[in-house]
Amino acid sequence: MFAAAGVQVLRTPPRAPRANAYAERWVRTVRSDCLDWTLIWNERQLHQVLTEYLRHYNTARPHRALDLQPPAAAPTLTVVGPSASRLPVQRVDVLGGLIHEYRRAA
Repeated sequence: MFAAAGVQVLRTPPRAPRANAYAERWVRTVRSDCLDWTLIWNERQLHQVLTEYLRHYNTARPHRALDLQPPAAAPTLTVVGPSASRLPVQRVDVLGGLIHEYRRAA
């Protein structure tokens, strides 16, 4: 199946737990944040859910390795003055409310 799609399969060496660490971390993260909480009915829905989670993961989710900043941070508004702390906070639901993103309302 992979050869037909033009994908080269690289086998991980036996008894080398660090050889696939990045993939293992991604699988654990996507399962614990998303898939363990979602009932998937078919391949189409799985593709939609993973696409939306991937967008959230790469644009809004804080990462420890990046000092709790997202990889591709959205541009933020800088409000200066006494009204900056009184701006309301907006909650944006992702994946039907499974994940919440928070932003200052401008």
